[in-house]
Amino acid sequence: MLTATNIHKYYGQLWVLKGVDLTINQGEIASIVGPSGSGKSTLLHILGTLDHPNQGEMAINGQRINYLNDKQVAAFRNRHIGFVFQFHHLLPEFTALENVCIPGWIAGRRKKEVAERAVTLLQTLGLGERVNNKPNALSGGEQQRVAVARALINSPDIVFADEPTGNLDSANARELHQLFFDLRKQFNQTFLIVTHNEELAQMSDRILHMKDGKIT
Repeated sequence: MLTATNIHKYYGQLWVLKGVDLTINQGEIASIVGPSGSGKSTLLHILGTLDHPNQGEMAINGQRINYLNDKQVAAFRNRHIGFVFQFHHLLPEFTALENVCIPGWIAGRRKKEVAERAVTLLQTLGLGERVNNKPNALSGGEQQRVAVARALINSPDIVFADEPTGNLDSANARELHQLFFDLRKQFNQTFLIVTHNEELAQMSDRILHMKDGKIT
């Protein structure tokens, strides 16, 4: 599903990634762990096409990202990649349903089709009765599940999650952990997760350890 070869990233004299090689398989749930400053989030942002490497090549589902211009990368990201961050980044003026629909609308898909899938996803995630609630009327765990539904609305090839449970209490964190595995079982969804949560990492199919800009 994803291959990355010899990924380097530096900011001036600060060398953050030092030749990372990585392969993620279809339907795999992999976690990246390591101390703060090891390059985990930088790597995730590059793999998710939110940032550019200074050196190296990567491909997602056979598409070589290096050969796309910025407009093509943005369109590819919208259609093929989902994101879940530590903070849900829901738009407060929109309902749960509308927040989930936004990536589908940006992709130019039919509004009715997008709304129907959004409702199905929210129901799957246990939020069927909360579709018309705005974020301030949802708990932290519910808001994060809305963010997961938003990440899935365009049926992405892979979902990148950056500390997805970092802002949740332990009970909601465990629920979200299990949710990833339920989604893999139901949709064969692929996940790459950066986490400090040892419990989530241990549940994953594979743990990738990062230190000093390299996978060790």
